[in-house]
Amino acid sequence: MHLAADCMSSIADILDDSDIGKEYGLTANLLSDFELLNQMHFDYNNGAYFDYGNHTEKVRLSWRLVEAAGNHPTRELVREVLEKPVLRLVPHIGYVSLFPFMSRLIPPDSWILEKQLDLISNTSTLWTNFGLRSLAKTSSIYMQRNTEHDPPYWRGPIWMNMNYMILSALNYYSEVDGPYRDRAKTIYNDLRNNLIRNVVRNYNETGYLWEQYDQKKGKGKGARLFTGWTSLTALIMAEAYAEC
Repeated sequence: MHLAADCMSSIADILDDSDIGKEYGLTANLLSDFELLNQMHFDYNNGAYFDYGNHTEKVRLSWRLVEAAGNHPTRELVREVLEKPVLRLVPHIGYVSLFPFMSRLIPPDSWILEKQLDLISNTSTLWTNFGLRSLAKTSSIYMQRNTEHDPPYWRGPIWMNMNYMILSALNYYSEVDGPYRDRAKTIYNDLRNNLIRNVVRNYNETGYLWEQYDQKKGKGKGARLFTGWTSLTALIMAEAYAEC
């Protein structure tokens, strides 16, 4: 929400719409309050930022017989809630846990920045040799279907748009004064090399840029000829992050 409000404020400034720009600017400033951010979204036990909302871990998919047209029963995979959801932090580490980092809201000297670097570089959470996976292996819904017809789209695979934003933040934190700048630079170099190497390898093997990449073997997945987000690889090669 901070990133969206900040972008809308910048667009309003370009369009010379001071009223809208001021409104979005106030929202962006409110959401950039580091203490408020931590109060609402930081889990000190896990050292990570989480979503907040109605949630329960007691959910499963089960096959059931459902009456269809003509009284012919069919089998459907349906969601079964075993415990009522309650308002709480949603304990799943993934790209969503890094948005404060991507938005550069964390002070360079904060210990929370070190925790973010830990999440990024840990192979049990997000790190792979091909880029950062979208959801940690430690999550209970890692590579799990949401419904019968909704496969784990953002529950493991590697997405270039998120990796680009994370690289941009790593580059930023590697250049500002702080106790973690050297570590940020090392992680930046390793992640950048992994992303470029994997995209180029897949292109040489298939002739395509892919929508997403498998987190286990790096193989291209989803739509091919995907020159949208995956074309960000060109900016990664050029280390062009000034406008991000």
